[in-house]
Amino acid sequence: MHWAGLKGIDLLASGDFTHPRWFEETRGRLDDAGNGLFTLGGVQFVLGTELSCVAPQDGRSRRVHMLVLAPTMATVERINTALAAYGKLGSDGRPILRLTPRELLLTLLEIDDRCIIIPAHLWTPWYGLYGSKSGFDSLEECFGDVSGRVPAVETGLSSDPAMNWRVPSLDGVSIVSFSDAHSPAKLGRELTVFDGELSYDGLAQALRTGGIGYTVEFFPEEGKYHHSGHRKCGVRYTPRQIVAEGKRCPECGRPLTIGVLQRVEELSGRPVETWKDEDGLVRSDNGRPPFRDLVALNDIVAEALGCRPQARKATDAYKALVSRFGTELAVLLDAPAEDIESAAGARIAEGVARVRSGDILIEPGYDGEYGTVKVFGKRADPAAAGR
Repeated sequence: MHWAGLKGIDLLASGDFTHPRWFEETRGRLDDAGNGLFTLGGVQFVLGTELSCVAPQDGRSRRVHMLVLAPTMATVERINTALAAYGKLGSDGRPILRLTPRELLLTLLEIDDRCIIIPAHLWTPWYGLYGSKSGFDSLEECFGDVSGRVPAVETGLSSDPAMNWRVPSLDGVSIVSFSDAHSPAKLGRELTVFDGELSYDGLAQALRTGGIGYTVEFFPEEGKYHHSGHRKCGVRYTPRQIVAEGKRCPECGRPLTIGVLQRVEELSGRPVETWKDEDGLVRSDNGRPPFRDLVALNDIVAEALGCRPQARKATDAYKALVSRFGTELAVLLDAPAEDIESAAGARIAEGVARVRSGDILIEPGYDGEYGTVKVFGKRADPAAAGR
């Protein structure tokens, strides 16, 4: 709850509700708000989890991660009882289930047709629904006759909405982004701003109808599967290099891990023109909700001060900014540069301004290696990056 307040997040997913011990704690500590959401310490929660579907489909072994949201504790109890037949729910927060995504969806809808299922980190090679290793080429291929019950897909760290806009098969679904946080400090590194009522039904309605104000994204190049490559040999390829050189490592001959950008190229059917408006939102004439690419404030502060994010002077500067402007998102999105300068110095103010304009340098991530962001470097050429 503390970090949600610092970041400026109004709604979190409870996480891992299939794990018996965590569900007991969730049930014991969260208060029912009466609208399908739950509260603790002033923060609102929706009951949610991530599941790993590992099962054969269409003659191939498929491995896909799915996000699941549920409206009540009673629904979660019934879900856990049903899913216990397909995997060991207590073995992991994200249990492996011997179900295809379609079978999972049908199981959930039979329990409670208000359940929501969203493919997680859609493009990542190993467990994304569109991933290069074991994924599908469309939602229809995966879910068949119930694909219309999938209201949204989640971009993952290595793609942004503009990349997804290029894919015609995604025209009918909302594009959302979530933190995939593995520690409290990483909450909000990606997020979705929803329009409408703050309730479970309001959330479901927004997902079904595209009722999204905007999303906040990692710069996709920073994601650890943006480019293709082979980490062991230090080989990183753009889509143009894949066309010219093929899909095997030139050093050892093994298959490259085909990254998100290449996979988007393979499934895309059109170019997309984008621009930034006066508020820094990336828009297109396709009518889809816009987005913003951001770098975490503690990373900007640390680079500006020439220290690690965990260093005392970096954490002190971070806390001073959040105290002055209310939340991290307020600093990154809204605070005037001159006010940031008065609170934390010219160098940090310049760093925030550079991120807002995209005037940064990123060495793209590949084959499980995160990209490297330099706020105070010269901006990478998008053409050179293969975007």
